Amino acid sequence: MNYVSTRGAWCDRPQPFRAILLEGLAPDGGLAVPERYPAFAAAELDALASAHYRDVAFAVLSRFIGDIPAGDLRALIGRAYTADKFGGEAIVSLRELEPGLALLRVSNGPTLAFKDIALQLLGELFEYVLAQEGRRLTILGATSGDTGSSAEVAMRGRKGIDVFMLSPRGRMSPFQQAQMFSLDDANIHNLAVEGTFDDCQDIVKAIAGDAAFKRRYAIGAVNSINWARIAAQVVYYVHGWLAARRSPGGPIDVAVPTGNFGNILAAHVAKRMGVPLRRLVLATNENDVLDEFFRTGRYRPRAAAETRATSSPSMDISKASNFERYVHDIVGRDPAVLRELWSRLAREGGFDLAGTDAWSAVEASGFVSGMSTHADRIATIREVAARYGVVVDPHTADGIGVGREHRDAEVPLVCVETALPAKFAATIREALGRDPARPAAFDGLESRPQHRTVIANDADVVRAYVAAHARPAD
Repeated sequence: MNYVSTRGAWCDRPQPFRAILLEGLAPDGGLAVPERYPAFAAAELDALASAHYRDVAFAVLSRFIGDIPAGDLRALIGRAYTADKFGGEAIVSLRELEPGLALLRVSNGPTLAFKDIALQLLGELFEYVLAQEGRRLTILGATSGDTGSSAEVAMRGRKGIDVFMLSPRGRMSPFQQAQMFSLDDANIHNLAVEGTFDDCQDIVKAIAGDAAFKRRYAIGAVNSINWARIAAQVVYYVHGWLAARRSPGGPIDVAVPTGNFGNILAAHVAKRMGVPLRRLVLATNENDVLDEFFRTGRYRPRAAAETRATSSPSMDISKASNFERYVHDIVGRDPAVLRELWSRLAREGGFDLAGTDAWSAVEASGFVSGMSTHADRIATIREVAARYGVVVDPHTADGIGVGREHRDAEVPLVCVETALPAKFAATIREALGRDPARPAAFDGLESRPQHRTVIANDADVVRAYVAAHARPAD
């Protein structure tokens, strides 16, 4: 399996997995995508029905990773997905709320968020490849709340890796901030940017687009612009389908709260690989750029001033990076068409696909969408707790709320749990009048010493900080 860019780079010389693992953005500013989606035959999927999560992971990831020996890949997967890290042997599990409605619990990792699934694996992959090639890596990332802590915990203390994580100052929950800022490892650098997540993401892309600087400091990515993260998340959609289906080959619907579009993109990829996912229910919060697109065909990212701070802060995003990969698919994987759309986006602030062949492809891809407000989240948290005895975090509540709007009694609906409620105590207190339970390891987290540097919303300032603190690749 080799890779090309959404915007056309590498088409004449597709890149192997190990190259795009460390690359981040492609040289043309696009995102790495596989030349084709590897397919599962129905019998191959059925054979995984009783397999452990690690075996499902190998079955999926070996289709995307052709340049790491099978034995080594199994060992990396084994180290990433342990009972100690994920609170039990199951790694992920399905919790039935009522017949035909279930939670896919993917948030039991070391930072209590679904992003641990991909980032624990990414830490193993990075260290393996860097050691084999005698290289260093400077990770430059942006977080709206969960990626930062998941990445930092996965990378802390690893040889040959420095991490510079940008976050929007004051726009994460106290728990999320403390998870990141309480780390004092020498290779971890937290930068609190005076801006929004979209500003942080723009800075990361600007620096990653500086070819000389990128080469000098070996800049790589842990955000979901890194294809390995998407591939790792495909695994739990295969696992979830196997657990929730009513019969061999039977379809399910999935409801996914989304901000940067990576989580639901993995569901889309799983569907393209042959997994019987019927409808992909996309849930946004009040930052409803993606809901607007899937309802109308119009894609219009908001400016930073229009991006609202909400009680599901990890979704406070108006420029979803992974949306480019999806659009690449719906325009027939034609990089010229993709480039023209993104040129129009830069010139005019958006584009409209309604009435085009691409819109027909959108309608055929299985996506439906909806938006959830703060009041909706509170009501959903209360109802789920009262009816099922389960406390969900506000992002998962967005997914459940919108998912039920599109629920079909004939097809099981699986709602993806994206974080544990301990990370969002203020919202849980408002909804239920009590604090959420938290694992003992996190007692007193917010009172621990915190280490972070407040920094201007300026790519040149961040570039200078990285240059002053990172070790050059050579």
